[in-house]
Amino acid sequence: MEMTIDKANLSAALGQHEITVLLVDDQPIVGEAVRRMLAPEKDIVFHYCQDPTAAIKMATNISPTVILQDLVMPEVDGLTLVRFFRAHQKLRDVPLIVLSSKEEAVTKAEAFEKGANDYLVKLPDRIELIARIRYHSTGYINLLQRNEAYEALFKSRQLLSAQLTSAAEYVVSLLPQTLKEGNIRTDWRYFPSAQLGGDSLGYHWIDEHHFAMYLLDVCDHGVGPALLSVSVLNVLRSQTLPHTDFRNPEEVLARLNETFPMEKQNNLFFSLWYGVFNKAAGKITYGCAGHPPALLMSSASETKDLGTKNMFIGGMPDITYTSESVNLEMPSRLYIFSDGIFEIAKTDGTMWSFEEMKGFLKAPAMDETSEMDRLYSFVREMHGGEGLDDDFSMLKIEFIPD
Repeated sequence: MEMTIDKANLSAALGQHEITVLLVDDQPIVGEAVRRMLAPEKDIVFHYCQDPTAAIKMATNISPTVILQDLVMPEVDGLTLVRFFRAHQKLRDVPLIVLSSKEEAVTKAEAFEKGANDYLVKLPDRIELIARIRYHSTGYINLLQRNEAYEALFKSRQLLSAQLTSAAEYVVSLLPQTLKEGNIRTDWRYFPSAQLGGDSLGYHWIDEHHFAMYLLDVCDHGVGPALLSVSVLNVLRSQTLPHTDFRNPEEVLARLNETFPMEKQNNLFFSLWYGVFNKAAGKITYGCAGHPPALLMSSASETKDLGTKNMFIGGMPDITYTSESVNLEMPSRLYIFSDGIFEIAKTDGTMWSFEEMKGFLKAPAMDETSEMDRLYSFVREMHGGEGLDDDFSMLKIEFIPD
C-alpha cells in the first residue's frame, strides 16, 4: 500500500512563503535605490541591512528568499560574508545575488566559487533585477515547500505506522489460545506485513462433536481491511449469523456473502477457508471461497489438498457455494494458510510456488523448531531478509488418536 497525503492536508502542511529580499550594502544610497525599484511590486517584501556584521542575524530573523549583497564593504569582506552565509545551517540554501561595481571575470569567478548564485553589476536595470529576484525566490520557495512536503509525509508515515501496529496488536489479541492437550491440538503463526494485510484465523467447538476451523484474508492492506477481517472473525467465533448451521460450511459461506457485500464494505472482499471436524464421524467437511486449499498430511497417506472452487466472499449476491468432505486418518495434521506464505518474490525475480511450499512442509524436521517458524525464516531469507509483502498467517491443527 502506498502512503499518500490528500490535497487538503498537503496544502495545510506547506507554509505560505512570500518573496522576501534582504539587501546587504554599506551605502544607504544603494539601499534607497533598490527599495524604490522594488516598491511597486506589492508581493515583494524588502529589508535593508547597512551593517555587514549584523547581516547574518538579520537574515536569520527575517528568513529571506533571496539575498542581495555588495562585495566591497568595511569591517567584513564581501566574499567572506558569502562564505558565512553558506556555512550557516538555516541560510546555506538561500539564493545569493552579488551586487558589485566590479566587472572583472576573476572577481565573478571567485564569487561563484564561494557560493554565490548570481552576479549583477550595480545598479542593474529594474526589470532585470526584479526578474532575477523572482526567478531565484521561486526556486527557493519550491525547495522549502518540497522539504515541508517531505516532512509532512514522514510524519504521516509515522502516524500510519503507529496505527498499523495498533491494529495488528488488536488482531493478535483476538486470535485464540493454542490447544496443547487432548485429541485436537493447535498452533498458529501470524506475522503481519509492514502494511498490514487483512488476515485472521480462529477455531472453536461448535458443540461436543463438531470443531470449526477457519482462516480468512481480506483484499488490500491497511487498517480498513484489518477491521473488516476482525468483524468477520467475530461473527464466526460468536456464531451470530442468523439462520445458519455453523456445522455446514456451505451455509456459512453463503450467509457471509449475504452479510458482507463488497459495495457496503468500501469495495473490500475476502477469501475464506472454513472447515468442520465431525469427531463422531471422523471426517472433515470444508468449503473454500477463493482461498488456497488447506493441506492435510498423515503418516499413512499422501498429502491431500483440501480446496473447493468457490468465488470469494462479498463479490456477487446469490452465489451458490459448495463443500466437500474427507475421512480423517489418525494421526494427521492440517495446515490452513493465506497466500502470503507462498506468493513470495525471490531475490532472482521469480515467485515461490505453492508446490514448493508444500514440499517444504513435507520435508522431515532437522530439529525441534516448529515447521512454521522454519518456513517463516526460510521465506524471509528467500525474499532478501526483509519483511514480507503480505501477512504470513498459518494455522496448524493436529488430530491425535486416543
